[in-house]
Amino acid sequence: MKTMSLKIILVYVMLCFIWGSTWLTIRLGLESLTPTVLFAVFPFFVAIFSYFSISSDSIDQFKIIGIILGFLGIVIIFSDSFGGDITDYLLGMIAIVLSGIMQAAIAVTIKKYGHHLNPLSMNFVPMLIAGIAMIIIGFSIENTSANVYGIDAILSILYLALFGSVVTFTSYYWLIKRINLVILSLIAFITPIVALFLGFILYDEQLSTRHFIGSMFVLLGVLAANMGNLLKMKKGTFMKKDT
Repeated sequence: MKTMSLKIILVYVMLCFIWGSTWLTIRLGLESLTPTVLFAVFPFFVAIFSYFSISSDSIDQFKIIGIILGFLGIVIIFSDSFGGDITDYLLGMIAIVLSGIMQAAIAVTIKKYGHHLNPLSMNFVPMLIAGIAMIIIGFSIENTSANVYGIDAILSILYLALFGSVVTFTSYYWLIKRINLVILSLIAFITPIVALFLGFILYDEQLSTRHFIGSMFVLLGVLAANMGNLLKMKKGTFMKKDT
């Protein structure tokens, strides 16, 4: 039991680190880093869908407080990117929100009905089809004459494909079957913090007070969301001692 719990924790931490590092990998290959606060709606919709679909995944007040604190932290971290004319980006913003909602619905569906599915098979076929389709569409529609396939771009794509997609999503679906889905969805709050600090370490990016305050709110949110489980563990320990 302890071995499985340790394995779950290690896989969770690995997902946070790899998905956080993918932002820097994208920057390395494409010289652009474009996080958006909008995908942080994902944990909210996981909680909503879980509440109506999965009775075993309890949504207590601690998880609700944790989600709110985590989202507030992300808003604080990226508050400097707010404002201005968003007309040119409106469709993209809507697409990101819809993406978060769709992923939440898929995660809840897999949690409820997909226990018999192999995590690797759920990734291999869809990614293979999507990869082939995107290559064909990309070369057919996009202007590829300006593309430069340097070593940075190639290594970036390989890392994103192998670790940022196959390894992480396989591990993610493995975790879906083993831990509370709301707790798992909080990864969406943690990965931006990982990206910020990796940027500080590897790219000498500056971290402001806003970043530290936002990160504190996110970590408090994660702690709050797990508080119910921690209290149950503590209560169980005391009960064992009494008996």
